[in-house]
Amino acid sequence: MTDTDNPASTLTASAGAVKVKKTRFEKKISLFGFIFALPWILGLLLFHAYPLVMSAYYSLTTYSILESGDFIGLKNYIDLIHDRVFWISIYNTLYYTVIFVPLSVAVGVGLALLLNLKIRGQGIYRTLFFIPSLVPPVATTIIWLWLLNPQFGLVNFWLEKIGIDGPPWIGSETWSKPSLILMSLWGTGQAVVIYLAGLQDIPQDYYDAANVDGASAWQRTKTITLPLLTPVIFFNLIMGTIGALQNFVLPFMLTNGQGTPANSMMFYVMYLYTNGFGYLKMGYASAMAWILFLIVVALTALIFSTQKRWVHYQGKE
Repeated sequence: MTDTDNPASTLTASAGAVKVKKTRFEKKISLFGFIFALPWILGLLLFHAYPLVMSAYYSLTTYSILESGDFIGLKNYIDLIHDRVFWISIYNTLYYTVIFVPLSVAVGVGLALLLNLKIRGQGIYRTLFFIPSLVPPVATTIIWLWLLNPQFGLVNFWLEKIGIDGPPWIGSETWSKPSLILMSLWGTGQAVVIYLAGLQDIPQDYYDAANVDGASAWQRTKTITLPLLTPVIFFNLIMGTIGALQNFVLPFMLTNGQGTPANSMMFYVMYLYTNGFGYLKMGYASAMAWILFLIVVALTALIFSTQKRWVHYQGKE
């Protein structure tokens, strides 16, 4: 007996083929939904999609802010290969990213573990560590320029008190990037709040069972806290990497956009900004923007490819 001989299957097929028409009320609801979403859709098209497409086109031209420019194909990308400052900016950015991101994760997790302890004044300590992330970049720059001043800075003053000659910090090609990493670590309070939320999400039952088994504090941290906190660490690792690759505000303000000394503070986005708005080489800057986009995608994909080895999600083990 075939399917065509079966009345039940024929009825089911014919019923599935019938299109259910929307009522007038449902059509109005759909229309209102589209109208309410229209501002967001227009914003996406005008301020995201259109600039993205045009930047890809401009990267193939000699476009500047003042002139439309001529189509030159891949010449901007070829010129970047022979641009010495371009490679210096890549080195500076990767140096900062490779050192700052792991340090920020370690410092953030460590502070979150300390601030999660049930002690008197817990809320005050949490507030104190979060406040630096609220300080505007301009104020942060002024504070650290004073703290790290080689002649009368507070950091070198206290180092001298314990018999250590303080380094020249920002004024030195060797110490400029470590100085910037130190400044950036000062503002890890926002990540600490996210880690604290992750710690609060770990069920207390796990710790109670570990206490019954006689596990020490370090054993509980190593076998329960850190594995169950890895999804939050993974999130902050991704966001921290993307943010570090786009580092701009602090080095720009510290050096007035010059990247001194000896281009040791010339980061990728700074050089992109300088070419686009300083030299008016917007086509050249667009090519740099697309290279940065590819670098961000590649590094993000690399980190995502490792998550199965070390990220543990509750209920999926």
